Amino acid sequence: MIITYLNSKLCTCVQILIVSIMFISCQQKDRNTLDLSGEWTVRLDSLDDGEVFGWYDRDFDQVIQLPGTMDDAGLGIPNTLEPRLEKPQLLYLTRKNSYLGAAWYSREVVVPKDWLDKQIRLSLERVIWQTKVWVDGVKVEQIQNSLIAPHIYDLTAHLIPGKKQRITIQVDNRKQFDTSVNDLAHAYTNHTQIIWNGIIGDIKLQAFDPVFVADVFINPDLEENIAHVDVSIENTFEEAAVGYLEIQARHKSSGKRLHLIKDSIEIPVGSSVHSLDYLMGEDVKCWSEHSPELYELQVAVITEKTTSSKNADFGMRAFERKGSQLTINGRPLFLRGTLECNIFPLTGYPPMTQSGWMKVFKTAKAWGLNHLRFHSWCPPKAAFQAADQMGFYLQVELPVWTLNVGESASTVDFMYAEADRIIREYGNHPSFCMWSMGNELQGDMSILENLVKYLKAKDKRHLYTTTSFTFEPGHGIWPEPEDDFFVTQWTHKGWVRGQGVFNDWPPAFNTDYVKSIEGAQVPIITHEIGQYAVYPNLDEIPKYTGVLLPLNFLAVKADLEQKGMIEKAQLFTQASGKLASILYKEEIERAIKTDGISGFQLLDLHDFPGQGTALVGLLDVFWDNKGIISPEEFRYACNDVVPLIRFPKAVYTTRENFDATVDMSNFSDQDLKGQVVEWQLMNGTQIIQSGSFTVDLKLGYNADLHEISVPLDFVQQASKLTVRVSLKNLPYQNQWNFWVYPDDLAVDFGKVKYTRKLDEASHWLEMGETVLYNPDYKSIQGIEGRFVPVFWSPVHFPKQAATMGILCNPAHAAFAQFPTDMHTNWQWWDIIKHSTTVIFDGVQGGSPLVEVVDNFVNNRRLAMIYEGKVGEGKVLFASCDLSTNIEERPAARQLLVSLLEYMNSEKFNPDAIVSFGQVVSSLK
Repeated sequence: MIITYLNSKLCTCVQILIVSIMFISCQQKDRNTLDLSGEWTVRLDSLDDGEVFGWYDRDFDQVIQLPGTMDDAGLGIPNTLEPRLEKPQLLYLTRKNSYLGAAWYSREVVVPKDWLDKQIRLSLERVIWQTKVWVDGVKVEQIQNSLIAPHIYDLTAHLIPGKKQRITIQVDNRKQFDTSVNDLAHAYTNHTQIIWNGIIGDIKLQAFDPVFVADVFINPDLEENIAHVDVSIENTFEEAAVGYLEIQARHKSSGKRLHLIKDSIEIPVGSSVHSLDYLMGEDVKCWSEHSPELYELQVAVITEKTTSSKNADFGMRAFERKGSQLTINGRPLFLRGTLECNIFPLTGYPPMTQSGWMKVFKTAKAWGLNHLRFHSWCPPKAAFQAADQMGFYLQVELPVWTLNVGESASTVDFMYAEADRIIREYGNHPSFCMWSMGNELQGDMSILENLVKYLKAKDKRHLYTTTSFTFEPGHGIWPEPEDDFFVTQWTHKGWVRGQGVFNDWPPAFNTDYVKSIEGAQVPIITHEIGQYAVYPNLDEIPKYTGVLLPLNFLAVKADLEQKGMIEKAQLFTQASGKLASILYKEEIERAIKTDGISGFQLLDLHDFPGQGTALVGLLDVFWDNKGIISPEEFRYACNDVVPLIRFPKAVYTTRENFDATVDMSNFSDQDLKGQVVEWQLMNGTQIIQSGSFTVDLKLGYNADLHEISVPLDFVQQASKLTVRVSLKNLPYQNQWNFWVYPDDLAVDFGKVKYTRKLDEASHWLEMGETVLYNPDYKSIQGIEGRFVPVFWSPVHFPKQAATMGILCNPAHAAFAQFPTDMHTNWQWWDIIKHSTTVIFDGVQGGSPLVEVVDNFVNNRRLAMIYEGKVGEGKVLFASCDLSTNIEERPAARQLLVSLLEYMNSEKFNPDAIVSFGQVVSSLK
């Protein structure tokens, strides 16, 4: 198409005309939209006989407010479950009311008289799952079944302007297609959102002139500084029309209007697409996380008899890949992401307004994130609008999580139809950057490959991947042929996330995943990293004021109360949460350190209420902080600029040097030239040694910037030291802990009798001795000692050593020579790995020195180190190995020394154990 650029004088005249048209169109938008929100009537059709008995042309007795759901209205089958530690209460939050089936919604409307000769559409912004519509008892010959886009009906032939008429909508929330294994996909599930029945978002009638703008497709081209625009026009006349297509862009934050384009066009009957290129000018503002600059494209089609306009927001951005590196507008990009799984527990459905989404994005940004992955669903328009404004990169997915792709032809057709709807409804949003066909899909992978090919040909504005990881044999270990990026937890060369590493390999902070991804030709995003369970925060219970009951939380609370452990609840949350935060930090840093990894997707920054109550977040389901760690501290490792160091281990002795290499990731919007980097070695708040250096930090990863080497012979007693690296005059810093123990420390048993044999311990106790009973952890009954906590959920994955880290009192005299936090930290790795956790449920008296936090399903009294009086004797029981190769295990040796010092002191005066036999029986 030839574009007519107007000369200066004519441009001014037409610009006045277009502004007038846009002003008029805003007024017309109100006149041409009839809001149907408000009072409707509803009737449940549990027997599926509403259509047989003519419910499509009547009012009903029950009133309901729409937009809304039957859960909002308290309709459906009331919950009768009580809080118990069993299924289904532990699977997910419990609906106060539930209903599955058809429901009929009805109300009267009067279409304005000036809608005569206009096209009329009914729009229902979001529904689960299928709708049918009647007007005055006459069925509209359409059926809509989208889970992610508005249901739109053409009511032109049914509505008479000026006449009172009845619209009746049947909503059926039963499963229409086989899109999900066990109904886990988050577009249709009770695990996160609920399978509600109702209509949410905009409910409206819209009037259009017989020739109207149906859609605007905008493809930004930064190289040419052009927006490629496709305008879809509907001509419902019986003959072709002649008119003008007028386009003008406006920079939204400044209000500045760009030049106006006017082009004469012929408009054939039916649907047509008119393409043109819109030159953005020299001072174009690019969209990214650092500068989320938005434009509005105003499009008008004018004929002799009609005027139609449509506005669309867009951003000038290029989200691309260059080899194995993601880029934004030509700059290297690293995604710092988490999942959003449709978790909104007050309503059971997603916010449908932009303000409703702002807490999500503002909180995510405060915690250093720039990316959200919508796991097996696509959010509503409001989420994209908020992300556009905040500068977030979104990964959208089809509403699919199935293990049998290709078995159902109708499901494949549904996937294509949903994909087309996603492009139409959300494709212009600059935040919509990445697209996956679904979560962990299995089956005929060629079908997914063909779908990706289809979408790439149709819409080049996004990067695509076949699936967000897969367990399909022969797949999921290397990128698929059509993948623009690869989401995975491993390759055929090894793991790319810590869940498969942290428990099995000693702590090492000079480690990355380069060997695992060597040779990959596309960017790799690490899949669902973390999943470290945190004990339920029972203080959260009063927040559940909506449609869902926290029976799972209430059951845990009741169990702790019954067992006399309720005072431990907050400590359990803190101890397990601190461990999770430590592991998340190392997960993130290893991903950043790996050349070829372009981002991570946490599971999760906030809790996941389903799949067995998977409380894996540092935030709760409401995106509120649990008080485990501050967002400022979390941003040490999760930010656009991150100081990093590489060092080989967590535990040192005084005969060693602490050697570390300083690296720096810089995914800001510019090179940082002449940057002063400062480092400090600290013992608490005391600075022991410090230094600085000046470097140029290019965009991307900056390795081997500086060497730190500090002899540790100055350390006089066991110490927890901290290394801090910061950028002078910039808000970026990071820090790491390591532990130093005296090398020449002698193990002095003093009066303590040490034994690994039960009969010997019993004999000495009868003699009134002080006994350190340290049985072989491999030979006693209990739970495997694991450094990492419960994976995901002890309900969803019950066959795991499901504990959640240690809990102790750092100020206790037993740890005077073994610096520790109240929770697990890296210096405990060797000790915990060489231990068995013992169940002390039947033991009365005594007290634990090192408790082990049990999972919330069992809530047992667990310990690794326990003390008590037995008759005239005193015993300290340790189910961790304090004997084998002790000279080569400095942390275990130091703990032994600290315990012995305590046992040899007057401070060792434990409470009596009522029956030592109960301790003995718990070990057998």
